[in-house]
Parts: sequence; C-alpha cells; structure tokens
Amino acid sequence: MADPEPALRVEDIHKSFGNIKVLRGISLEAYDHNVISILGSSGSGKSTMMNILGCLDRLTSGHYYIEGQEVSLLDDDTLSELRLKHLGFIFQSFNLLPRLTAVENVAIPLTLAGVPQAERQERAKEMLKKVGLGHRLDHYPSELSGGEQQRTAVARALIHKPSLILADEPTGELDSATGRQIMSLFQTISIEENVTVVMVTHDPVVEEYSSLVYHLNDGQVAEVIEHPENKVMPH
Repeated sequence: MADPEPALRVEDIHKSFGNIKVLRGISLEAYDHNVISILGSSGSGKSTMMNILGCLDRLTSGHYYIEGQEVSLLDDDTLSELRLKHLGFIFQSFNLLPRLTAVENVAIPLTLAGVPQAERQERAKEMLKKVGLGHRLDHYPSELSGGEQQRTAVARALIHKPSLILADEPTGELDSATGRQIMSLFQTISIEENVTVVMVTHDPVVEEYSSLVYHLNDGQVAEVIEHPENKVMPH
C-alpha cells in the first residue's frame, strides 16, 4: 500500500524580497489529524512562511502542495477558491467583527460561500457548541473573554469544513492557562473535525501539544522535534 499523501508539503522553498532572502530552502510536511508547529523568533521567517502557506503570497522557488495539488502553480482565481474551500485561518488578535454576535461571526465564511441564512445560523450554532460556547451564541466580542473570543475564531475557521487550519500566534493574546486550553482544543478538533492544524508561533508552550515542531532560524529549518505521544498515524 502506498504511503498516504501529506495534507501539506513544502519542498525547498525560497522567498526573496529584492536582494533580501527571507526563506532559504525550507522543507516540511504535515499529515491529517495532526497539530504541527513552526516556531521562531522575530525575523526568523515564520510570518513570511505563514503568508505562503495561506496562499497569500507566492514563493520565489520551490514547491508547495496541499492534498497533493501543487498550489504554487495555480492562478490567482484558483488560489482564492482554494483558500475559501480548503483553508481556515485563526489569528492572534481574533479578528472578530465587533458589531456581530458570536453566531454571526462564525457564519461569515458560509455567507461568502452563498449558504442560505437559516442553514448558516444552524451550522454556526452547532460549531460554537462543539468548541464549548453553546451558552454564548448571541454575545458580542466585547462580552466574551479572550479565550472565548479565540474559541469563536476557531469555530469560524472550522465552519466550512476545511482540510487545513493555519493559526498565526493563536496563544499570543492569552494567559498561559487559557493558551493551554486552546492548544488542547486544537488537538481535539484536529481529530474530531478531520483537519490538520499548522501553527506559526514564538510560544514554546505549543510544543507540548504538537506532533511535530519545526524551529526556524534565519529563514532555515534549524531543528525538527517529534513528539510521538501526540502523533496521529495517517491512514
């Protein structure tokens, strides 16, 4: 039986801005149901890496595959469609719209996809219940704690059933205890919702919850650490 295809794979990618080389030959992969972390200090290249993984920027050279499809060759329209269907995004600052309730915020991706309102509302409510916010459905972001706002952002990222979630500094605005709760939630949803979670962060706590950790330094992979106890074997 052939080995399963990684949910995400990059091979020898480089990214330059003019004469400045930001990424220098990075290769990494992530399999279904696993939580992968990319760690690095400021200037290590992790933000540029996130933009490329999120199909928000193009690499200078190398190859990038999602579910076996080489996305680095796709045109802008096809990339936009891929982002809408296959990628979910979670940000450090939550990026919730202040005048919308939790349900309305979570339903935004379904609105963009043209899903009817009644179905949007029902699916958003169910997803909020899955992340432990069934009692906060009609609350506005200002009425939610930092952890609750991040859970709302997680629900929004999951609502359109993506295959890959990209999280940018997801614990950056949270205290350590709440950050650990969010990391535990990532582990749970990666299995229950059949998604791969890739985090870009400088927070070393996330290592405890990841199956694979890539440490970046000066645009290169300086170290790869495996945590077998967190690994979900691909099928």
